[in-house]
Amino acid sequence: MTVATPYQRSFGELLRQWREHRRMSQLDLSNRAEISTRHISFLETGRATPSRDMVLHLSEHLDLPLRERNHLLLAAGYAPVYGESPLASPQMAAVYDAIRRLLSAHDPFPAVVVDRLWNLVDANDGIGLLAEGIDPDLLGNVLRGSLHPEGLAPHIVNLGEWRAHLLGQLRRQITLTADPRLAELYAELREYPCDQPEPEVELPGPGDILVPLRVRRAGRELSFFSIVATFGTPLDITVSELAIESFYPAAPATAAFLHGSSS
Repeated sequence: MTVATPYQRSFGELLRQWREHRRMSQLDLSNRAEISTRHISFLETGRATPSRDMVLHLSEHLDLPLRERNHLLLAAGYAPVYGESPLASPQMAAVYDAIRRLLSAHDPFPAVVVDRLWNLVDANDGIGLLAEGIDPDLLGNVLRGSLHPEGLAPHIVNLGEWRAHLLGQLRRQITLTADPRLAELYAELREYPCDQPEPEVELPGPGDILVPLRVRRAGRELSFFSIVATFGTPLDITVSELAIESFYPAAPATAAFLHGSSS
C-alpha cells in the first residue's frame, strides 16, 4: 500500500492531496464546506491565500486528524493550533489518571494503551498472560507483537482470521491518516508468515457476533473479544491519538480461569 508523504508541500498541494485522498471532487468539498468551487480551485493552485479560519474550516470538512491540521496550518504560513503534550507532563495528569484507573479496573482481563503507530504506551497486569515469553522488543508495538512469528502468533488458534481482522483495521487507519509510517508497518506485517487462510471479508458463522481472539495459554484455549475506547473531545494531539483496547472473555471458561488465576 503506497501513501504519498504529506509533508514539505505547499498549502494548495496538501489541500488537493487530502481532497483526492478522501475521494472528493472540488464540487463535493465545496458543498460540504459551503464555499465556491472557484475558491477551492484558487486555493489549490495558489491563486488565493487562505485565512487561518479557512484552513481550520476545510480541515474539519476533510475530517483531518489534529496532527494533519497542524501540517496544513504550517503549509499556509500559520502557527500550529493543537499542542502535543507528553503523557507524563503535569497538564496530562487527569488523562493519565483516567487511563490508569481504566487499566486497573479491568484486571484480571488484559488491556493495553497504544498510540497512533500502535506502539505500546501502557498496559495492566492482565496483559502478562498474553505477553508471557514474548521478546520485549516485539511487545513495543502491539501489532508486531501479535503477528510476528516469534510473538503471540504461534499461540493464536485462529491466526488467519485474527490477522485479517488486524490488517483490515490498519488499512482503514491508513485511509484516514495517510501516514507513511503506518503504510510501512502494514507492508512489514503482510510479510509475516501465516499457515491459515485469511478471509477477505469478515462473515459471521452460526451464532457469531464478534471476531474472537482465540489463544493457547497456560495449557488451555482462551477466547476474547475486544473493545477499543478513545477520548471523545480531544484538543491535544497526544490525547487524540491514544486508544485503549480492553479484552473481555468470550466464553465462561475463560472468565472463570482468569478470575481463578488472579485470586
